[in-house]
Amino acid sequence: MRLIHILIAILLVQLGFSQSKNQYNISFDNAVHHEAKIKLTLTDLKADTIAVRMSRTSPGRYALHEFAKNVYDLVVTDGKGKKITATRPNPHQWDISGHDGTVNVSYTLFADRADGTYSQIDETHAHLNIPATFIYAPELKDRPIEITFDLRKDLNWKIATQLKTLGTNKFGAPNLQYFMDSPVEISNHTVREFKVASNGSDYIIKLALHHPGTEEEASTYFEKIKKIVVQEKAVFGEYPKFDNNTYTFLACYMPQVSGDGMEHRNSTILTSTRSLANEGMEKNIGTVSHEFFHAWNVERIRPKTLEPFNFEEANMSGELWFAEGFTSYYTGLILCRAGILSQEQYIKGLAGSYNYVWNSPARAYFNPTEMSYQAPFVDAATSVDPVNRGNTFISYYSYGSVLGLALDLSLRSLKDDLNLDDYMKLVWKKYGKTEIPYTKNNLRTTLKEYAGESFASDFFQRYIDDSQIPDYKTLFAEFGVSLINDSKKPYHGISIKFDKNNNAIINNYPKKGTPAYKIGLDKDDIILAINDDSFTNKKELEELLKKYTPGEKIKITYKRFEKEIETEMTLATDPKIEIVLQQNAGKKATNKREKWLNTK
Repeated sequence: MRLIHILIAILLVQLGFSQSKNQYNISFDNAVHHEAKIKLTLTDLKADTIAVRMSRTSPGRYALHEFAKNVYDLVVTDGKGKKITATRPNPHQWDISGHDGTVNVSYTLFADRADGTYSQIDETHAHLNIPATFIYAPELKDRPIEITFDLRKDLNWKIATQLKTLGTNKFGAPNLQYFMDSPVEISNHTVREFKVASNGSDYIIKLALHHPGTEEEASTYFEKIKKIVVQEKAVFGEYPKFDNNTYTFLACYMPQVSGDGMEHRNSTILTSTRSLANEGMEKNIGTVSHEFFHAWNVERIRPKTLEPFNFEEANMSGELWFAEGFTSYYTGLILCRAGILSQEQYIKGLAGSYNYVWNSPARAYFNPTEMSYQAPFVDAATSVDPVNRGNTFISYYSYGSVLGLALDLSLRSLKDDLNLDDYMKLVWKKYGKTEIPYTKNNLRTTLKEYAGESFASDFFQRYIDDSQIPDYKTLFAEFGVSLINDSKKPYHGISIKFDKNNNAIINNYPKKGTPAYKIGLDKDDIILAINDDSFTNKKELEELLKKYTPGEKIKITYKRFEKEIETEMTLATDPKIEIVLQQNAGKKATNKREKWLNTK
């Protein structure tokens, strides 16, 4: 009988049903000062020394974040309450020895930034990103986790999370990876939900909204969310199999938060200082579109370079142009298809990313894959030394977005029944639904399967492995869309900010190739005059520049290191373009545009 019991125990552990659990308790008595008291209990410990640590990363982010800096008053005891000394081998870790098989770790957490990475505790809410909040034991990563929230009755708080409900204020996760990926919003929030069906299963799509607005505003906003949910399902043909049959939007639109959005497996964090009563109804909805698309692309269609997610070092991925960039392409397109943006608004809005990407000198240094490699340096990462990113970096969000646009239009131009939606469906079927992590080569071979070897090889060679510019003018023309450039508008390439003394200060490093760069102007130079004409604000400067034309030479007087200098600049043509609908486009182009924007 003993052998049978051992075999059963081993089987239960392998299936994730071990009785040993990592147990947390968190309380918020000192919320007014942004503190939480947290306790972690570890039992059935076999090793003489157990290490606990704070994460340095957070799922959905690609850079390091030193969460241990907000942990203090840490006390360790054994199962009998005896204090144990913990040693610190590095800033993130505590090594605990001399225990009796049980370890209790209690500590205070300070938290006052609500976004997709950090945590915030005050008397309106406890906004908890798990890696920023809870110490964990790496060696016990496969154990189930239970967490109990001690809520203050005076604050009328309730809990919203993708964690599984185990009882009153008690929730669980099957392992550390799932726990770390499961943010929690505790507040007096309002809830909206609706049911969707997919492949014989019903799912609840839920909004937990913490905001200072009205119930009517919440309902109006949720109607927009419902339209987005339906349109994004249409791209992939089905919903993912949401765990616990629920997906939750954790929206916190409060004045003290920091604007952000962060995807998770069965939920997303949405934060903004804009209330729904003002411009938030329009401004915040784009983040909803972006983050819900991630339920497919990133959470399940997942780059191999992000697996397994590392809580000690940053994962470096070369596929973020697809994971984040193609998601960004669909962000606006879905809003158009849902009727939240008009065709005119959507097409006009494409110009921002187009100008940013294709007018950047950074393409000379890195292709989209290499831009993705820069994520650990730019994804909410912080540093104190200046960087030259204006000349060397293009966001993989924007770069991937304009490449997604180019691929969609190219497929639709190649053949009437080809489009990016169906390519994404194929990627979903091969790598998302099966949850097999993909590589860049997998994306290439899938495009070959979908559109042919010649097309796929050409697209990847030119635009992913290299940094060439697609022929947007020709592509857009087939859909009744025009690119317009004002050839008479002069361009100097100077980014100016006026200080309180009306000094015109260059506030960014000039971009390579611009007139400002060529004549040696630099960040923090003060522009005193143009052709001896002075100015004290942005409007006066714009009016002054209207006097000149591209190719004309002007005298620039500026101050650097308290020395006044004169130089000559030859104005260029403004490289910015506008993207506009052709109101009189032919029937063929109009039909193709309607099919693309799917507004019929």
